[in-house]
Amino acid sequence: MMQVITDMNIQYEDKELLVVYKPAGLATQSARVTSPDLVSSVTRHLKGAPVYVVHRLDQPVEGLLVLAKTKQAAAGLSKQLQAGTLNKQYYALVYRGAEELPKEGILADYLWKNPQTQKAEIVAQASGKGKQAKLHYRVMTGKDDIALLDVRIETGRFHQIRAQLAHAGFPILGDQKYGTQTSMERSEELGIKNVSLFAYALTFTHPKTGKQMEFQAKTQNPAISHLLTTMN
Repeated sequence: MMQVITDMNIQYEDKELLVVYKPAGLATQSARVTSPDLVSSVTRHLKGAPVYVVHRLDQPVEGLLVLAKTKQAAAGLSKQLQAGTLNKQYYALVYRGAEELPKEGILADYLWKNPQTQKAEIVAQASGKGKQAKLHYRVMTGKDDIALLDVRIETGRFHQIRAQLAHAGFPILGDQKYGTQTSMERSEELGIKNVSLFAYALTFTHPKTGKQMEFQAKTQNPAISHLLTTMN
């Protein structure tokens, strides 16, 4: 019997899995016992039953995650993630300055996680240390020097969207790690304190029933919400 839960930001739950909205600022899973995180909250909700992390969102990023309640469900969802059939859609609010941003495009790079800075860096393919990263974007709307993008990733690399958009010259607003001085000044003017990246949609095949599962969430980011409202 499927159950929809409205508290704890749990969007959906059954015997195999949960779909959860993670607010910006909350870690998916923290290595420190004293630090709050999403997995700990879900574990308490399940009265100590195991929770299996299938994918993650960066701490300053908000959006939807699917968590498994059994090893079998975790394995099935992980296979979909690796095959690219567990689809995640994002909204990214970027600073474009005076630059012309094409209405849609594909960004393809090689990313390397720098263990010292804990940042993703764009490297040459010939370096041999990078992993291929590819994303598709479409401009939804824009105003002055900012634009709202709809982003779909083909690969799930560390900080992929944040690093690739910044490298392309369109850093995400509120991103202290990858933003420029100008983009951060603009973020401050707009009152944006967290990374304006939102995993708004999640689609996958239920690992037990084979049913196609689709979920969407509403953002808590006022700037993204305002631009989405102007489109309607």
